[in-house]
Amino acid sequence: MGTNVDVVYAALSAKAISVDAAIAAVESDTAGAVVSFSGVVRNHDGGKDVTRLSYSAHPLATGVLNGIVSSLADGTADPDGHPVRVWVAHRVGPLEIGEPALVCAVASSHRAEAFELCSTLVERIKAEVPIWKEQFFSDGSVEWVGAGTVPEPGTQENQ
Repeated sequence: MGTNVDVVYAALSAKAISVDAAIAAVESDTAGAVVSFSGVVRNHDGGKDVTRLSYSAHPLATGVLNGIVSSLADGTADPDGHPVRVWVAHRVGPLEIGEPALVCAVASSHRAEAFELCSTLVERIKAEVPIWKEQFFSDGSVEWVGAGTVPEPGTQENQ
C-alpha cells in the first residue's frame, strides 16, 4: 500500500470559496467517504461583536500551504490503494460574517483516512501558514490575530 494522493487544488484565494465546489472536486467512484471542513467567519470573538474581517498573507504563504499538503500527502495512503483526493483553499482579503475562510475536502475509500487527513490538514494550516486576521468589532475597535510562522530563507516552503 503506497501513497496515492491526488492534490486537486491547494491555494489562497481572493475570491469566495465553496464547500460544495470542494466536495464536487474530490468525489469519485472509488471514494466511500468525503469529509469536508468549512471555517466560517463568526459574529463574535472574545466576548465582542465582530462585524467583518480581513485576511492578509505573507508572500510565502502559498509555498507553506503547498509544503504542508505535500508533507501530508507523503504520509497518507488509502487502505485499498485508491486515490485519496484533496482540495483546500484559504481566503485572503475582506470577508463578511458567514463567509467561508478555510475550506478543505478529502475523499478516500474509507472514512477514517478521510477524517484524519482533513483534520490534520486544517490544524496544520491554522498553525503554520503565515496568514493574519484583522477583526473589526462593533465598538469600532480592531484586532490583529496572527497565525503561522514566516519560513526561513532557503527553506522548501518559500520556493
